[in-house]
Amino acid sequence: MFKILTYAFKTFSRNERLIFTASFLIFTASFIFIGINFFDEKTTLASVSGGRYTEGIIGQPSFVNPVFAGDNDSDRDLIELIFSDLSDLAESYKANENNKVWNIRLKEGVVWHDGEPITSDDLIFTIKTIQDPDSRSPLFSNWKGITAERISEREVKLTLPETYVFFESALKELRPIPKHIFEALPASNLRLSDYNLEPIGSGPFKFTSFKKERSGFIGEYRLTRNESYFNQKPYLEEIVLKFYQNEDELIKAFNSGTIDGFGGLNPKNISKIIINYQVFKLLMPRYYAVFLNSYSRPVLKDKNIRLALNYGVDKKSLVEKVFDGQAVWPAGPLTLGMKGYAAGAYSEENFSLEKANQILDNLGWQLNDGGVREKKIKKELERLEFNLVVPQISFLVETANLIKEDWSKIGVKLNLIIRSTAEIGNEVAKNRDYEMLIFGNIFRNNNVPDLSSFWHSSERFYPGFNLALYENKTADSLIESIRKNLNERNRERDLAALQSLIIRDMPAIFLYSPDYFYIAKTSLKGFDDPEQSRRIISLSSDRFKNIEKWYIKTARIFK
Repeated sequence: MFKILTYAFKTFSRNERLIFTASFLIFTASFIFIGINFFDEKTTLASVSGGRYTEGIIGQPSFVNPVFAGDNDSDRDLIELIFSDLSDLAESYKANENNKVWNIRLKEGVVWHDGEPITSDDLIFTIKTIQDPDSRSPLFSNWKGITAERISEREVKLTLPETYVFFESALKELRPIPKHIFEALPASNLRLSDYNLEPIGSGPFKFTSFKKERSGFIGEYRLTRNESYFNQKPYLEEIVLKFYQNEDELIKAFNSGTIDGFGGLNPKNISKIIINYQVFKLLMPRYYAVFLNSYSRPVLKDKNIRLALNYGVDKKSLVEKVFDGQAVWPAGPLTLGMKGYAAGAYSEENFSLEKANQILDNLGWQLNDGGVREKKIKKELERLEFNLVVPQISFLVETANLIKEDWSKIGVKLNLIIRSTAEIGNEVAKNRDYEMLIFGNIFRNNNVPDLSSFWHSSERFYPGFNLALYENKTADSLIESIRKNLNERNRERDLAALQSLIIRDMPAIFLYSPDYFYIAKTSLKGFDDPEQSRRIISLSSDRFKNIEKWYIKTARIFK
């Protein structure tokens, strides 16, 4: 047939050859087009297993162990990937009518990364380790007084000392650690174990290796997919976490292709990214405030002074200048999107230099030659000059400088004392060694509006987180009622009253609640949830909650 076509082609005239060639090319192109179109109609692009994803993180891991997980984001990120929580491990939860007795039954066949079965003994061991004062677990107060009893290899009974409405959330967030790894160690030595940096968990990814420099700086962690994972296995085969010291290093690594994504970007710095990227904007239940310590400076006991200081901060301008407008304001004891948030308790604008100056004038605070207000109190000359401790975080330092500028306009002098986050956590906040402190409160769960740790008077001193040392009997009663009341309508009523009360008392100057920005290469898919118009995460590590859906490899499959 080919010889016949060749012979016929040779007998064609020049014009006939051109017409034949053009017709043949058109036919071939049409056939290919029809084939491609048919293939596209009958197939779809789907995610497939495989690939490595590299993420950049600011900070350093120290204890990749859920029992010791505090406010270290690096630890929490690794724990989220390596350890499963009870919401994944448990088959069922059952509570009695007053929510004081809980029965938890584990799924059958769940195992640790080393192949050992996960049993009720692991759960009981974890709880008792948290409760042991010698382990110094940050979770101690959450589990104080709770007894754990073994019912069977897969079932545990927990008894609470009193009703706690939000206990189910705390229970589901509990991440067991393997008893067979840690049981030989006394609680006081648990922090010395190598397994705190080489963890054995039960999550979707398991530890492979880490790189540490001679200086002690950990440069990266490598995790591989857990092929024995009992839930949906991740598409990604490997995750590499690389650690950096600041956001500029992160952006540089992303622009160079060293990392594929990172979270927590200040939206002001998006313009520094020079390669193709996608950005995900998430809500996060956190707020930042200037906490006022009236024990250190008695002048701050005067509510009118606090009111003047509050009037003197242009919060709208802070959001625009610090976050390029990408933050929620006004902020307060709860944040927008949280369960129980009472919008009516939050005023939209309370910035007024005129009102601030008028209040201070009426109180008898006069400007001296240096432009700072002063007044004689009990024969002592007091000046409205304060020391503000600021974590060494760029957006907080910028915020503090803007507040300093604002307050200078009402005759208040502000001295900034910048400290590392470690110093503030281990010394300044712990010892309440500050006149004012700019800091953030982060809620561990978006659906748990429990304000006790931040605002109950019993939490005024370490290990509590009542950084304003706030003390109000009515607030205490409302907090206690909210924690115990099983009636949701009554809880919401008390929550609204509590928010209004704290805002009126002004133990802190609430600033803003920033959005959380995640930046990734366009090759990453599955990060966002198509069912949610805007995803909400409780902690930054919660960006990994749907890690099993992330993928970077695709293939066409028949429908």
